[in-house]
Amino acid sequence: MQETAPATVRDHSVVFAPRIQDLLAREEKVFRIDATTVGVSDPHLVAEIVAARPVRSTERSVYKPAAGADIPHDSATRTIRALGQDVMAGIRTPPPPARGLSGSWPYAPTSYLRRWLFQSDPLPVSLLSKRGVTRSDTLSRIVDRAVTAWPGSGPEGDRTALAELIRGASGTQDRKQAIAMYRRATATLCDGVAALAGNALWLMGPTRDKEEARADLTAILWETLRLLPPAWMLFRKGGEAYTALHPEIRPEDNVALFPLLMHRHPDHWPDPLAFRPERWAGVADPEKTPAFMPYGFEGARCWAKHLIVPLAERLLNVALDNRLVIRDPDQEKHVPLRSLLSVRFDARIGG
Repeated sequence: MQETAPATVRDHSVVFAPRIQDLLAREEKVFRIDATTVGVSDPHLVAEIVAARPVRSTERSVYKPAAGADIPHDSATRTIRALGQDVMAGIRTPPPPARGLSGSWPYAPTSYLRRWLFQSDPLPVSLLSKRGVTRSDTLSRIVDRAVTAWPGSGPEGDRTALAELIRGASGTQDRKQAIAMYRRATATLCDGVAALAGNALWLMGPTRDKEEARADLTAILWETLRLLPPAWMLFRKGGEAYTALHPEIRPEDNVALFPLLMHRHPDHWPDPLAFRPERWAGVADPEKTPAFMPYGFEGARCWAKHLIVPLAERLLNVALDNRLVIRDPDQEKHVPLRSLLSVRFDARIGG
């Protein structure tokens, strides 16, 4: 079988954390990771597992219980719609000064996106999306209490749709949940888009013609979602619904589904380790491509999937317009074991 460890792409290469390297080296498509977890990268079995039961709220990071209670379905739906409104409004507005993209990626673009999309919210709501606040449990609790007591004032339209959900909450409990949803939604979106854009920049490499790249950004992002998908693993708790699907899965097992491995199988992808955006030329609906699962399967797809590629494309255009250059001397970068798969590098505007 062809080696599934990552190969050199353009002038840059990546080396994954040892545990991910171990997964990439496996030939089996169904395998035991530990005493209580089974890994799956077979696309047909993955589809059957996802279809076997609805995804639970505890398996979705954004919609897990908050403030001591489950997130109601209508509240989750309102959050999705509000975030979509905010992203579309943000894409239509001028971006902040591009110097904000200089620094360590993906952290610099994460902060840049939060400022671009949510800076208009009044204090203290705007602090909910500040990376310096979200990284501190103590500061997060202080800001949460402040927003619960005073969600801001001013006329409607001076804040994001997500912030309006906080102000329009009917009571303390609803407001606490709206605050949790604001924080989770903004973090999930901005972190995911920053990781995708950074991975794309690294895979493009320094020798790729920037004008050629600009004309092909959508294909570049789809190919990045194949080779370096930020959401590289989906987790299902408890195997009761899956035991009939494969003899390796026991009722007490958890199941880990791996798009990262699926996207590299030579059974489904010609030259699977090569970065080839041209493979998406003429593909009307990339998500219908066999063995491709950048956002999950029907019924369990990422709630923000329709926002991610357009926003990442807008972010990359800002970077290219302002001559962002990767200034890291290393041509081989280590990708750490994190919930979001992202290459870490240093970049400078006009570098």
